[in-house]
Amino acid sequence: MFPDFSAVTPLQWTLVGAVVALCFSFSAWTILDVWKRDFESPNEKVLWMQFCIFIPIFGSLAYLSIGRKRSTKRG
Repeated sequence: MFPDFSAVTPLQWTLVGAVVALCFSFSAWTILDVWKRDFESPNEKVLWMQFCIFIPIFGSLAYLSIGRKRSTKRG
C-alpha cells in the first residue's frame, strides 16, 4: 500500500527538499509582493492574494505576468 521510502537516497531527499523550498520561497515572495503594492481596488489585491495562496505556483506565475503590471509600488 505504501511505497518503500528506504530505497530513496539521501541525495534524492535533498533534491526533493530543495525543490519544495524553492517553490515555497517563490510563492512567499509573490505573496509579499502583492502585500506591498497598491491596486486600483482593494478587491483586486485580495483576489491576487487568494490566487497566490490557494494556487501557489500557477497563481504566482499569473500574478507576475499579469497582476504586477496592473499595480504600483508603495512608498
